[in-house]
Amino acid sequence: MSEITAGRRRRRRSDAERSVAAILDAARLVLVERPDATIADVAAAAGVTRQTVYAHYPSRETLLAAVIDHATDDAVAAIDAARLDDGPAAEALARFLEAGWATLDRYPLLLSVPTTSGDAQDDNDRHRPVVDRLHQLIRRGQQSGEFDSRLAPTWLLAATVALGHTAGEQVASGAMSPDEALTALRRSVLRLFGATDTEAGPSADLT
Repeated sequence: MSEITAGRRRRRRSDAERSVAAILDAARLVLVERPDATIADVAAAAGVTRQTVYAHYPSRETLLAAVIDHATDDAVAAIDAARLDDGPAAEALARFLEAGWATLDRYPLLLSVPTTSGDAQDDNDRHRPVVDRLHQLIRRGQQSGEFDSRLAPTWLLAATVALGHTAGEQVASGAMSPDEALTALRRSVLRLFGATDTEAGPSADLT
């Protein structure tokens, strides 16, 4: 392969990567404002043609799945940066919640757009990296005595996810600000786990 041919391929690859990034970012924003937005809407927001979008994502469903996968990757990176193995488990849990909340703030479509692919196994696999990290943290906290060991880890996992969605819905409805929702989420989850919220006194008012 000549250097000219190799250079052209690198440019095409770089152009494709830029197109994908623009499409995913546009979809993230457009689908929040208009959950029923079409491929044409996303293409217009991304500054590309519909054909370019279809070249990467054959259907609206595959595009939505790609956005969700990207959100999951961002969440995992943020969670890993939170160093869940360091320090007291309760403090690590607070960092986990903050990292997850930051991802939800960046990808609010996770609450406003149906994300199920219709395949339960695919959906479970998609969320597995985040769930596994929380599960390991729960086990660490229970073994150290910081978390209530009488509660099954699966129950704590499910309850944490449900509370996270509730916090997001409160923000979406205008009932709470993002900061208020994050504070309520942190305190609620820590109390559920039987842990102490080191950032707020026992008499702190959540209203």
